[in-house]
Amino acid sequence: MKKVYLDNASTTQIYPEVITEMTKVLTETYGNPSSSHAIGREAKNILELSRKSIAKIINCNAHEIIFTSCATEANNLILQSAVKNLGIQRIITSKMEHHAVLHTVEILQTTHDLKVDYVAIKPDGTIDYSDLEELLSQNGKTLVSLMQVNNEIGTVLNLEKVVQLCKNTNALFHTDAVQGIGKTKIDLTHLPIDFLVASAHKFHGPKGVGFAFIRKNIILQPLIFGGEQEKGVRAGTESLHNIAGMAKALEITVANHEIDKTHIRDLKNYLLEKIKSNFPDCHFAGNPENTQHNIVNVILPFDESKAGMIVFLMDMHGIAISRGSACQSGSSKPSHVLETFIANELLKRPNIRISLSKYNTFEDIDLAIEALKKI
Repeated sequence: MKKVYLDNASTTQIYPEVITEMTKVLTETYGNPSSSHAIGREAKNILELSRKSIAKIINCNAHEIIFTSCATEANNLILQSAVKNLGIQRIITSKMEHHAVLHTVEILQTTHDLKVDYVAIKPDGTIDYSDLEELLSQNGKTLVSLMQVNNEIGTVLNLEKVVQLCKNTNALFHTDAVQGIGKTKIDLTHLPIDFLVASAHKFHGPKGVGFAFIRKNIILQPLIFGGEQEKGVRAGTESLHNIAGMAKALEITVANHEIDKTHIRDLKNYLLEKIKSNFPDCHFAGNPENTQHNIVNVILPFDESKAGMIVFLMDMHGIAISRGSACQSGSSKPSHVLETFIANELLKRPNIRISLSKYNTFEDIDLAIEALKKI
């Protein structure tokens, strides 16, 4: 039985070139980047070249990139320090955010004198920008935290619009760009976002490494205390092979962006046609015509009893999909994202998220549809 991987929003297959790069670093450049001898300086050189490579791709200064273990750590660093050290009195976010943001905001609300407002969501799963503008008109030093691309349904934030709204009211803006980096072009010189986070394993890099972009002249206090690594913002010896692998993965992804995007968009259109023709009573979460090119979330016209078993049943046919975030894998509860804007009667039905990559084929989609038909 052929195994078909259609869960690329959870993690992606690592590029062979990245494995080669990481192996080379592990083998040849084993020094500590903080050491002053020649072997340490070689490691430091790779560290800074990786930083410059990432900075060039998103068009920012290299010193604005801080390496972390993952996007969750980067989100925590930014949100916690903003409240504790920058004097943020209010956070505006949405109930559709990743739990790395939602849970952090909830904890900060209980431990600090912090006001939290949740922007309204439209029936298609997009942000209500009029409501955001209204919330920003209220007083208080504010941070807006909204994800660039929703990891469960693929809705895309209008970054330019949000940046302008924040600029008009002197609010800081943080975006979790985990699902967008490598799939959309971001120019941080011309788009004055204050904070951005990314994770390597979402663009065919290694797990266990990510980065935070922190706009120059914004000084954050560390979340992890220790040495002076990463400008004193993130203590701990840098994971050099992972960082080099992340930089290599992003280079490859950006270099092949247009051809890969075209291929994945063609796959998505084919998938939508197959779903509509085989399951005409289905309901798409978010407008699939306007969501990111690699994500489809569909509520299927199946019996409610299959809701908690749909991923397992597909796995029995060799198809790897999810119901949403991998962090909630195995949960029988409705997605917190879908609960925000989907009617209760639809929430009871089984839903699946199919997320595509350059490595997927039309045959993969045919096999997935056949497996769904058997269920």
